[in-house]
Amino acid sequence: MDTKDLATFATVARMGGMGRAARTLNTVQSNVTQRVRRLEESLGVTLFERSRAGARLTAAGERLMPYAARVDALLEEAGRAARDDGAPRGTLTVGALETTAALRLSSLLASYAKAHPQVDLVLRTGTTAEMVERVLARELEGAFVCGPVVHPELAVAAVFEEELALLSAPSNRSLADLLGQPDLRLVILRAGCSYRQRLEEILARRGIVGLRRLEFGTLEAILGAVAAGLGVTLMPRALVGPVWRGGRIAVHSLKPAEALVQTVFVRRRDMLCSSALVAFQKHAVKGKSR
Repeated sequence: MDTKDLATFATVARMGGMGRAARTLNTVQSNVTQRVRRLEESLGVTLFERSRAGARLTAAGERLMPYAARVDALLEEAGRAARDDGAPRGTLTVGALETTAALRLSSLLASYAKAHPQVDLVLRTGTTAEMVERVLARELEGAFVCGPVVHPELAVAAVFEEELALLSAPSNRSLADLLGQPDLRLVILRAGCSYRQRLEEILARRGIVGLRRLEFGTLEAILGAVAAGLGVTLMPRALVGPVWRGGRIAVHSLKPAEALVQTVFVRRRDMLCSSALVAFQKHAVKGKSR
């Protein structure tokens, strides 16, 4: 198997067609078709079902795809390892929860960029489930997510502690009044959000289940919907004030066992810990101690 053939196969799978893959790879379609056919011949299987609409993976192609992606990631990582002479430089791609990015990372990113100007820092945001999946897929060198996280392939380090609170419109004066509403709705991020899962667990312990959900794509949209009286959410209470204007949101405290949660930094154990990442983690530890 040729690694370039594997990379071409993976691009066709992602783009859904030979022509689209050729444009992505800046080559002609005949070159793409030739590489895919050569790979199919070497394996003795058909990898794509071809039609006028494009190319769709066969069952054999589906089985091969994770390995092709892994080989591509390992080759890229090998190049970074060869170029890494101990001085932080190059691209560092990390992930974070949107709440963590809003509350905790501004000063960390600023001090890191100042200390290591040769590093091109890329920050991706998403849910805990999304960030963990992208770290496992080697798309991120590491990510700040909601703990606890237990996975044999991940190294996990506690970085921050957050106090969570129920947030509602100011008209809800007490937690009892809020939870007693017959038309209570949850204002949440998409599935995979750790705070969403925790909110449902908190309410279930109080016998409140089966509530309607309103899903929004951003933190700002969630807080705006809550302020407008559309429902209740669970977020770090520190968001109210420095990030979201005080007075527009009512904050309802929870018991420490329900409220306190750790934000952890996760990375693959077997992935290169680049000099840029080592320096970044040191900055995160310094930020934790302040």
